Amino acid sequence: MPFSSAVLRVRSSCVAFEHRRSVRSHLHHLHHHHDDDSRAVRGLQHHRRHHGFGIQRAGDPPGSTAPVPVQQTGFPRAVSRRGGVLCGSHLQTHPHPQGDEAALGRRLRGEVKELNFHYWALFDGHGGSGAAVFAAKFLHLHIEEQLQEVLEILKNPSLQPPTCLGEENPVHHLHPSAGCSQRGLSRAASLRGAAGAPGSPNTMAPRFFMEKKIKQESLVVGAIENAFKEIDSHIARERMVYSISGGCTALVVVYLLEKLYVANAGDSRALIIRGGEIIPMSSSFTPESERQRLQFLAHLQPSLLGNEFTHLEFPRRVTKKEVGKRMLYRDFTMNGWAYKTVQEEDLKFPLVFGEGKKARVLATIGITRGLGDHDLKVHDSDIAIKPFLSCFPEVKIYNLSQYEHGADDVMILATDGLWDVLSNQEVAEVVSGCLGNCDPDDKHRYTMAAQDLVMKARGVLRDQGWRIAGDRLGSGDDISVFIIPLMHGNSQQPQPS
Repeated sequence: MPFSSAVLRVRSSCVAFEHRRSVRSHLHHLHHHHDDDSRAVRGLQHHRRHHGFGIQRAGDPPGSTAPVPVQQTGFPRAVSRRGGVLCGSHLQTHPHPQGDEAALGRRLRGEVKELNFHYWALFDGHGGSGAAVFAAKFLHLHIEEQLQEVLEILKNPSLQPPTCLGEENPVHHLHPSAGCSQRGLSRAASLRGAAGAPGSPNTMAPRFFMEKKIKQESLVVGAIENAFKEIDSHIARERMVYSISGGCTALVVVYLLEKLYVANAGDSRALIIRGGEIIPMSSSFTPESERQRLQFLAHLQPSLLGNEFTHLEFPRRVTKKEVGKRMLYRDFTMNGWAYKTVQEEDLKFPLVFGEGKKARVLATIGITRGLGDHDLKVHDSDIAIKPFLSCFPEVKIYNLSQYEHGADDVMILATDGLWDVLSNQEVAEVVSGCLGNCDPDDKHRYTMAAQDLVMKARGVLRDQGWRIAGDRLGSGDDISVFIIPLMHGNSQQPQPS
């Protein structure tokens, strides 16, 4: 049974996508199609600038928006729309240059191989919607293109990925050749792997096997990581032509060969609820969590700070009267704190400053990983912020085949608007409580759980503003939520066809 999911989205800076794609061994490169797709993105951006996100449909309540139109399929999904939702879609693979008849002939002869993968993604934009819309339209294409390069290897699960493509018989020497006395070799000779000259019949195998064994899942991780790099470069190339504004965080899930690959670049979050257990599947990348990486980069390239910032961190701004005194600080080599004598250069603004959601890099941006932001600069200066921002995601793997999942076992994806006010435990309690009160056969149960999460995070309007449980301030940020039931992966057996 195919995957289904529920997605709820409020307000308009987040873009949510769900796709099912086929990776085929005869596909030509995707970049040949980017020009037409880019023109489509430009039209969509023009529409969003003048009319808001999505398309108004007849019969919709005033002010509501519909999803960006995508080709629909019949595979099950539960989608709730509030303020605009992008629903599930099936993207057809590109036709082969030789035409449909030739492709059909190859299928009948069994020459065309493919692997299906499912794809979910959340893109939370800032500084404009351009980067989020662009990433939503193209990132899955880049992932497909990267997977294409390793498709032949992935189709054979028992195959050890070759170190060098094209090698017919890779050498895997674990022991010296038979008939040769290991004790008769000197250590130097055994490390050279030979008793005679290189290439001679007496040349023996290396004593120590120095080649790493690479798992197939590492190829999928590498494909996703390279796809993030390529989409960021793609945005950089197209941003001036098509006015791609701002940047975005990206949280992506790829289901392939019975495994979920969760890739996160930013402060969105994914977690799995399985049998009441909470399994975090992502880490948030913020100025505080990546302080040491940022400080080390500034230490290596102080010119990036423009003589206006210091890479050192202090508990607060240093004042001129404190020069010469001993003050707490920490550098990229430190997790703890120590004292140093304050100097004149310490009066500069810290590279990383603030705490929690108020922490900023170069007093400008509150995230450290994502896509876009190629033109972002410190206010009223020429100091570029992009060198400190990483487009590379952290990828975590969850093996679905290792567990038998029930109807209440789900993966939750959400943007930071949810996690700012609700903890993992609170989210798990809301989802488990909602699903537990619903009929297991109710196809809307996951949509209702997504709605419950958004309402819990938004809270209720009181005299003091929007409040949630414990009289805490409710979320004022955009919120997008995916709830993906994992039970559909129990019997899912993607196979080459």
